[in-house]
Amino acid sequence: MKEHTKRALFLFLGWLSIAVGIAGIFLPIIPTTPLAILAAWFFSRSSVRWHTWLLQHRIFGPTIATWEAHGVISQKAKILATTMMVILFSYTLIFVHVSIYIKSVISLIGLCVLIFIWTRPSRAPHD
Repeated sequence: MKEHTKRALFLFLGWLSIAVGIAGIFLPIIPTTPLAILAAWFFSRSSVRWHTWLLQHRIFGPTIATWEAHGVISQKAKILATTMMVILFSYTLIFVHVSIYIKSVISLIGLCVLIFIWTRPSRAPHD
């Protein structure tokens, strides 16, 4: 893939992540913070200007900066993510009538995501 096309694709995907993340502010099933982090990754590979803008954003900037520097997910974010996932996944597992195989896959995905979240550090290391 040519560099110009790759940069344009990453810029588009960055803005798409931002747009879907904004929808996540109003729709609890869409995770806003992970999408902002994903947007930062896309912007870091496509536009210094937009990556810098996102890092300086008053709401998402500190979270993204600590993630990029240290892989940190705050304790508050872990608790919120866990609570939302348990509620949404439980609803699906209890009230949605699908095969046990689909429920097993959903449970496995949820468990893997929770393990990932809870194995990340909660604070940046002190230098």
